[in-house]
Amino acid sequence: MTAQPAAAPAPHPFTLRLALGLLGVLIAALTSGLNDRVTDLALADIRAAIGVSYDRGSWIISAYQAAEVAAMMIAPWFAVTFSLRRFAIAVSLGFMLSGILLPLLHSPTLFIALRVVQGLFGGALPPLLMTVALRFLPPPIKLFGLSAYALTATFGPNMAATLAAFWTDKVSWMFVFWQVAPLMAIAMALIGWGLPQDPLRLERFKQIDLFGMLTGCSGVALLILALTQGERLDWLDSPLFVAMLLAALALLTVFFINEWFHPLPLFKLQMLERRNLTHGLLTLAGVLILSLSGSALPSTYFAQVEGFRTLQFAPLALAIGLPQLLVAPMMAALLNIRWVDCRWMLSGGVALLVISCLLGSHITSDWARQNFWLIQALQAFGQPMVILPVLMSATSVVAPPEGPFASAMFNTVRGFSSVAASILVEWFVSHREQFHSNVLVNNAASRLWLMSAPNAAEANSSRPLLADGSVSASENLSGFATLLKHQATVLSISDAYLMLIGFAALMVLLTAWLPKRVWPPQTLIQPVTPTMR
Repeated sequence: MTAQPAAAPAPHPFTLRLALGLLGVLIAALTSGLNDRVTDLALADIRAAIGVSYDRGSWIISAYQAAEVAAMMIAPWFAVTFSLRRFAIAVSLGFMLSGILLPLLHSPTLFIALRVVQGLFGGALPPLLMTVALRFLPPPIKLFGLSAYALTATFGPNMAATLAAFWTDKVSWMFVFWQVAPLMAIAMALIGWGLPQDPLRLERFKQIDLFGMLTGCSGVALLILALTQGERLDWLDSPLFVAMLLAALALLTVFFINEWFHPLPLFKLQMLERRNLTHGLLTLAGVLILSLSGSALPSTYFAQVEGFRTLQFAPLALAIGLPQLLVAPMMAALLNIRWVDCRWMLSGGVALLVISCLLGSHITSDWARQNFWLIQALQAFGQPMVILPVLMSATSVVAPPEGPFASAMFNTVRGFSSVAASILVEWFVSHREQFHSNVLVNNAASRLWLMSAPNAAEANSSRPLLADGSVSASENLSGFATLLKHQATVLSISDAYLMLIGFAALMVLLTAWLPKRVWPPQTLIQPVTPTMR
């Protein structure tokens, strides 16, 4: 039996009240993203506070991210079933309460378990933002609504460093979690007052895709756990990693087969026949990888080479995050002009990111914060220039009744790609650092005269040996090892910038081949002409 397509919900006039309701959903989604990133940055302080080892503490992040991405798959289905307003308030309340309780738990097991619960609530919030934007925004301001959604990928993550540093260095680690309480209270008040109340649609439970929920959520959660724990477990040498990976692949294979034939699926895979949607999903993954050139790589340099704490890196992150409040709406306004082709804007944004990566590839161990300002400025303009055209192109082929399907697929890809991109760059930098360390050590061993000083008075960290090959002082040898490690790190970061340029080239080629030209939403409205008598 095939389900009849759901009728489009009755349109609501766009009023100030509805706009404030959408603002509430935006605040909730941004808070969810901030919580994830801030917790990641403050993990060392959290582990010290609750008394867990590095290995066990890594599950605090892994468990949250696995639950978060799993919830993104099913949130739109439940939002339609229970109504957007009821579901948004419920998950916001659950997210807030779990955040309040987490610092009060002293058992590591209970702490990680509650992080899973918080991850389920937090992961349900970003899909709601896209769902309400697709449903409620009228064509003239639809792109501005999508620019608000883009803030969750550009503004939120770059604000996290400042907040993490402030809470851990100036206040208390507990506020890493408690910071969500006032924001979620405001969000719930705005959602409750502003969003219209849809009727319950409990009849959808008769066709619930329970098998898809179980296989899809389990599969993607296991895949996230395998990726986030892979480096620590030594990848394929670990039976646990292999078991999680094989189980994830098997479950996801069954899930996709089920989704193709189910009458009311979580993912409507038939929508992937639309080239713009497929391009949007593929390009989104590339965008999330490329955006790490403005956050992960500079932070790695300052943490490992300069020894900076998060607070000292925060101004560079703010250089990308704060301008988004102006740049994102400005890009939306440009895309609303009919002659502006979003594919050209996307390519222009990729070009800016490529230039920033080329500049970053010339990094040396003498760089300081001022060397990164131009790179960060290019990132501040390039990121929204890439993300907004992707959103515009992908959503242009999605009808309002299909919004929940598109939201589930888009946010699941976004959640998974965000984790996978971070793991990829971290793994690449780590392994390139090992490679460069071996090369530098071998070169130093074969050219000992370059490391030798004529006497002990002239010996230092750069030249720790004496003329007879003996060590001048243990401090000098230790300093030389530190210099070698710093140089290997710098070379690995330079390689990572070049690797990201390769992803940028693939994005441009994909954009030139796959998507079709789309037009601003308001230009598609046909004017009403008077009837000729």
